[in-house]
Amino acid sequence: MTETIRPAIVMVVLFTILTGLLYPFAITGIGQAVFGAAADGSLIFRDNVVVGSALIGQNFTQPGYFWPRPSAAGNGYDAANSSGSNLGPTSKKLVERVTQSIATLEATGITKSIPADAVTTSASGLDPDISLAYAHAQVARVAEARKLPPDQVDALVAAQTEGPILGFMGESHVNVLKLNLALDALAAKPAS
Repeated sequence: MTETIRPAIVMVVLFTILTGLLYPFAITGIGQAVFGAAADGSLIFRDNVVVGSALIGQNFTQPGYFWPRPSAAGNGYDAANSSGSNLGPTSKKLVERVTQSIATLEATGITKSIPADAVTTSASGLDPDISLAYAHAQVARVAEARKLPPDQVDALVAAQTEGPILGFMGESHVNVLKLNLALDALAAKPAS
């Protein structure tokens, strides 16, 4: 009996060390060496302080900031509770939420051609990006709240626009956190 138990225990210990320790450390090391920022979570810093991640959306509600798309993750942008709403097109709750989102946007002056991502949640509920259409629809509100020329805010959107992945997958988009940080940096610059 000892002849069969001992090799089994040795194999469990060996594979625990190999697959539970050595392999994860090796993959983490390779990830750090090859894709340093991404392996660390694509963190965004301002004044050497982490203010967020380029991969996880944040809820901005003040008029002087660009707003993200709605979130269905927990109480909104809760990374520990990431998921879509799983509400179907005939769901009364979904219709009420979208109607409320449309009313909120219309109250801020966005009345025509409301982009779909302005009123619908992403699959994860944490999408950090918005479409160019939604960003451009918010330019007037943000410019007015910050007392900036709309052309200057529109140019900032253009500067923060990221193209499709690999040049062909998806559509051009804007990372809301990066755009809002660029807005803050613009406001901090003295007028020339």
